[in-house]
Amino acid sequence: MNELIDKLIQGKDDRILARVLSWVENNTEQGKAVLQKIPHFYPSWVIGITGPPGAGKSTLTNALIQHLVEQNKRIGIIAVDPTSVFTQGAILGDRIRMSEYFLHPNVFIRSAASRGNLGGLCGSIVEMIDVLRANQRDVVIVETVGVGQSEVEIASIADITILVLVPEAGDDIQAFKSGIMEIADVFVVNKADRVGANTFVQNLQNMLHLRTHIADVPVVKTVATKKEGIAELWENITKIHVHIQKNEIKQKQLLQQKIERLIQKELWLKVQQYDIKNHIQLMNLADLNTYIIVDRILQDIITKPE
Repeated sequence: MNELIDKLIQGKDDRILARVLSWVENNTEQGKAVLQKIPHFYPSWVIGITGPPGAGKSTLTNALIQHLVEQNKRIGIIAVDPTSVFTQGAILGDRIRMSEYFLHPNVFIRSAASRGNLGGLCGSIVEMIDVLRANQRDVVIVETVGVGQSEVEIASIADITILVLVPEAGDDIQAFKSGIMEIADVFVVNKADRVGANTFVQNLQNMLHLRTHIADVPVVKTVATKKEGIAELWENITKIHVHIQKNEIKQKQLLQQKIERLIQKELWLKVQQYDIKNHIQLMNLADLNTYIIVDRILQDIITKPE
């Protein structure tokens, strides 16, 4: 195990990285052992890319990869895809769209199945990010599955969250603002060469200025298929990251959210292993109280020895 961890940290064998990512994604004992031994000090930038389906998230990610490769950055990408109803694995749509860099020595692309998780992420996303950090990736990009307004969980695991929209969103922007609009550190209006793009950007900026707590969030126009606007986007990401590094409150908030997410996951795994059906069958229906049952089960789960 120690030899495997050494190779993982050296970052020279993508087969080792792929194996460990599979372990942690599937919640195996090997994965837990690795996570408890790997260093967590490598200062990777974790960037979340989210937005509605069809906004061009994968194309934008591909353009960002090119920009970072030109700067000799080591990049890890986790593309959360919809789950196959037959295999429970990821439908590899995003990896196909990023095939240009699939074999690049500085790029590692991993598809992860959402497996029914809400929020556009997979259940082991935090652990997978930590593995990529340990593998000394300078930038870790997480692209969500694209489920719309419920996709707010990305803000709890990413240093910087990018919300990708398109000019056609039009009045639909009102539907986003009470949820996903709150989490963005950068707004990207992709496909900005389309009719109405400038008007859409102006309307978006006006809406942001009416809300003081997100008035300073930058809005960047891109045409990802032509690699236009990518340098400006990265410049904004860099400025925000510098600010975050100086913001101890923000860093502690991200750490707290990370710990809470991991605790919730571990508790849910234990709930799934608990024989709730048998517990109910042993009770007299006349005495059955849902809240008392829940309290008893939680006590059993929390106090039960491993």
